[in-house]
Amino acid sequence: MSVEALTHDEDTAAETAASSSPQAAGTPETPEVAESTAAPAESASESAPADASKPAAEETPAVESPKPKRGRPKAAASTAKKTRTVELTLTVTGTADGEWQAELKNGAKWVAKGLAVPAAAVSRAAKELHEELSGPIDEVINAAREAQAAKVAQLEAELEAAKAALAELDN
Repeated sequence: MSVEALTHDEDTAAETAASSSPQAAGTPETPEVAESTAAPAESASESAPADASKPAAEETPAVESPKPKRGRPKAAASTAKKTRTVELTLTVTGTADGEWQAELKNGAKWVAKGLAVPAAAVSRAAKELHEELSGPIDEVINAAREAQAAKVAQLEAELEAAKAALAELDN
């Protein structure tokens, strides 16, 4: 086949595809790639002169878009300064008697274990950290305070009874 026949066939195929494509109905254009005719047209244009009436854009083959790479796309390098995070775990435990203990862990390493902490310090620290933390902690501390007050009242009653028994023995 000659160069003119190849270019004529490409033009006819492009016109036929354009008239029968849904692009005329208002859908967005998508570039068509003619791989099978692109290679022979290039080799034929090198050996024979091209038709002077055709624009240069029609003579160059369509370029294929690169295939997407497999896997997750890599994020662009951030310009923000990266901050080093430190994982510290503070565990505060309390008993119904009002005894509190604190333990501190840095990553997987224990920094401190079983430290006695006053209930007032736990309450102050919780208030400083956040209101949602201080509410439940204060409830536990108040319950322990009421239990201790009841225990003190009971012991005071026993002490008064013991003093009265002692006074009777002295008489």
